[in-house]
Amino acid sequence: MCGRFAQYSSRDEYFESLGLKAEEIQYDPEPIGRFNVAPGTKVLLLNERDEELHLDPVYWGFGPEWWDKQPLINARCETAATGRMFKPLWNNGRAIVPADGWYEWKKDGSNKQPFFIYHKKKTPLFFAAIGKAPFSKDHDKEGFVIVTSPSNKGMVDIHDRRPLVLTTDAVREWLSEETTPERAQEIAVDAAVPEKDFSWHPVSKKVGNIHNQGDELLEEIDDPVA
Repeated sequence: MCGRFAQYSSRDEYFESLGLKAEEIQYDPEPIGRFNVAPGTKVLLLNERDEELHLDPVYWGFGPEWWDKQPLINARCETAATGRMFKPLWNNGRAIVPADGWYEWKKDGSNKQPFFIYHKKKTPLFFAAIGKAPFSKDHDKEGFVIVTSPSNKGMVDIHDRRPLVLTTDAVREWLSEETTPERAQEIAVDAAVPEKDFSWHPVSKKVGNIHNQGDELLEEIDDPVA
C-alpha cells in the first residue's frame, strides 16, 4: 500500500523529468519541501483538462456520499477499472502524483520498522492515481487515491503492495482524455517501473508522526527496529 510519501522536489524538476516544455505548464523553481505527506491532506496532482496539463492541490482520500467509512487512500490496479467504487474514476479521473519516494513499514514481531523507497538513480517518481475530476474544484472528501500493484522479488519483504509507478514515457498517455479505460489497464501492466529499479533503507520511526517534516526523515539509520 502507500500511506506516506515524499514530495519535496521543485515543480520544474518533476516537469523536466517528464520532458515538458515551459509553455506546456507553469514552472516553479521553489522546492515543495514535503518529506512526510499523509492522507487527509492536499497533494499536488498532475492532471489533464481540455488537452492542457494542470497541477492542482487535491485532497488525498476518496469517499463518495454512500460510503460510511473513512475515506480510502489506495485502489488496487487489479480491480480499480471494474469495481463499483473506482470504475468512474478510472474512466474519467486519471491523474499522476509526482513524488520522490514513499515509506513502508516492515513488521518484525511486534515492531514495525519504516523504510524509505526511492529510485536507484534518485530521479522523480510518478504514481498513477485516480480521483474525482475536475480537480480544479473542491469535492470535499472526494479527492483522489493512489493506484497500487503487487510487490515482487525483494520489495515484497518490505510490504506486499506498492504504488504503481509509471515510466516517464507513459505519463502523458495515462493522463490523456483520449486514452480509453482499456488502454489505461494495459499501461498499468506494461509501463510499471520494475522493482529492480528501486532502492530502500530503514529510517527513523519519527516518520510515523505527521508533525515531523524535515529532510532528516530520509536518512538511513544504523539500528533498525530499535
